[in-house]
Amino acid sequence: MKPSQQAKLMQQYPCIADLRARARTKIPHIAWEYLDCGTGDEAGLARNVASMREVTLVPRFMRGDLDPQVGTRLFGQSYNAPFGVAPIGICGLMWPRAERMLASAAARYSIPYCLSTVATQTPETIGALAGDMGWFQLYPPRAQELRRALLKRARDSGFKTLVVTADVPAPGRRERTIRAGMRVPPRITPRFILQALCHPRWTAHLLRAGLPTLKMMEPYAKSASMRDVVAYVEEHMGCGLSWDYLEQVRDEWDGALVIKGILHPADAQRAVEVGVNGIQVSNHGARQLDAAPASIELLPAIARQVGGKASILFDSGVRSGLDIARALALGADFVMLGRAFVYGVAALGAKGADHAVEILLAELKNTMAQLGVSTVEELKSLSTEAAA
Repeated sequence: MKPSQQAKLMQQYPCIADLRARARTKIPHIAWEYLDCGTGDEAGLARNVASMREVTLVPRFMRGDLDPQVGTRLFGQSYNAPFGVAPIGICGLMWPRAERMLASAAARYSIPYCLSTVATQTPETIGALAGDMGWFQLYPPRAQELRRALLKRARDSGFKTLVVTADVPAPGRRERTIRAGMRVPPRITPRFILQALCHPRWTAHLLRAGLPTLKMMEPYAKSASMRDVVAYVEEHMGCGLSWDYLEQVRDEWDGALVIKGILHPADAQRAVEVGVNGIQVSNHGARQLDAAPASIELLPAIARQVGGKASILFDSGVRSGLDIARALALGADFVMLGRAFVYGVAALGAKGADHAVEILLAELKNTMAQLGVSTVEELKSLSTEAAA
């Protein structure tokens, strides 16, 4: 994108909240509800955001000229920022070919893009677009043979970091999506057609891309029918993840291994003993258990428990570069965001993926300057200074 175009976008949409507001008007109600919802009465969703806002950071002044550098290393690889794109299932419903747009943006900016098992694109397609920035998120299959097949495809497609999701032990209720008429596969009802007609740009892109399907799982279901694939996924995926299962994955995956969804320090300690490389503190964006504590409240205790024996990743409730700084200061080594990036593509298409990254970079660098720190490592040390 040309600098003049980027400057114009920054003037129109200077924060993620602006992209969210535009996205809400650009996509059908059913897609919006799936993207934006929590579960229950959404107290957990509100708690994630409110608790994040309660985190304050004490600036240090008189540091001279500052040129904040946001590059960092994780699992032996260099990234241009301490944040990346979290996995989102059925992402193509929010915006057709969204995974391709996000993977391409991640490659351009040298930040991670994590592909979901239930994405609407294949790992072969996304791996080629993401290059060295590709991560793969695994919803645990019940059968060892299927698990090994998925891991082989991910490895052969260039994914070097595996993220095993622990925080979906059962499907979430997500009442907003139920009320909106969300079904998998999507049903072409009069209500859906009316919503599509009211959002012609989304519909035009959908007609070109085709209805979103769980493409990765089609070979195993031996069908391209979304109904058949969903039935296969319901039967063969989503086993109750156990420590024994995770140990098997550790033996089968020779790259970096992250367990996503840890909220208790004792679970973090057990994960270290299994041999994971990263522990992702997450309550799944408050989409599973409405009574779960805000992730940011639990981050410091888990970071202390791990004590540097594994990298600490964080997600849930992150809406800005300031929030990224908050998480890093409280013990995270890296931060993942999901909704923020999808708001970008839903609002602006492919250029929205880039713009979301630009917003977060600008906010993070400005926050660091305001705090008087020049590097991510200095930012991460704020928690140590606060505890001293």
